[in-house]
Amino acid sequence: MTASSTRRTTAARSRLAAVGAIAVAGALLLTGCGDQTENNGSDGTDTASKSSAPLADKLPQEIRDKGVIKVGSDIAYAPVEFKDDSGKTVGIDPDLAAAMGKQLGVTFQFENGTFDTLITGLRSKRYDIAMSAMTDTKDRQEGVDSDTGKKVGEGVDFVDYFTAGVSIYTKKGDDQGIKTWSDLCGKKIVVQRGTVSEDLAKAEAKNCPKGEKLSIEAFDNDQQAQTRLRAGGADAGSSDFPVAAYAVQTSGGGNDFELVGEQVEAAPYGIAVAKSNAELRDALQAALDAIIANGEYDKIIEKWGVEDGAVDKATINGGK
Repeated sequence: MTASSTRRTTAARSRLAAVGAIAVAGALLLTGCGDQTENNGSDGTDTASKSSAPLADKLPQEIRDKGVIKVGSDIAYAPVEFKDDSGKTVGIDPDLAAAMGKQLGVTFQFENGTFDTLITGLRSKRYDIAMSAMTDTKDRQEGVDSDTGKKVGEGVDFVDYFTAGVSIYTKKGDDQGIKTWSDLCGKKIVVQRGTVSEDLAKAEAKNCPKGEKLSIEAFDNDQQAQTRLRAGGADAGSSDFPVAAYAVQTSGGGNDFELVGEQVEAAPYGIAVAKSNAELRDALQAALDAIIANGEYDKIIEKWGVEDGAVDKATINGGK
């Protein structure tokens, strides 16, 4: 989930070819993704024995001893992370974490939380990392509130692992002429709180002509925003492309929504790590590079139909 009010707004090339593959995954794994109960188990991940984990010695000793990396995540953001109909945490992030866990000899334990509280949870050491379709931005790296421009914390480091843009979607067959963000003036959009979709909507609202106010309704999670739009309570919604495409292909059997216009704000997703924990950060980078090299990364990305967002190496703090 991206969040930055200062990054460029460059249209990303269309990735609609990926939507069909996301639909296949959706047909197999579509669930009630709005479940916000905390996941205290280690579902969605695998643990390798420490003796077979080639990168185990790169981890901090405390984590090696526990055998667990606690992951803060908003587990309602299909197909990046969500719960299947058995309650198991699944998606792109859990699959990548499982593959990295084999390299490190630990379990990545996903714990549910609202997106806009994940960095706070990381700061308070409730989590070891945050992995939740979180965009790597300079504001987050530096601990700056994107709304006020004021410093609110020490910031975090990111291990970048994917690239995604932001999309607008509407009710199917009722796009009301919406193709770009400027077309939203005089209309109402629903978004998830704390994301670049909200930031872009706020920025656009300032540019709307007098008498054509852009109304914004923000929710704790993307599923709530989708529900509002589906019920006719708004004209459009916005979220990261993989999530918007998944919703378009799966909600109501593909009959509820449609994508409109092109993606904007293409930027990296990153695993957030406290700046004081460089050892863990570097271990995660090594594990990600290892699964890119051995082909597991590509298999996971292809499984979820999001190949256009793949990266060829793990980067530290590549966000702008």
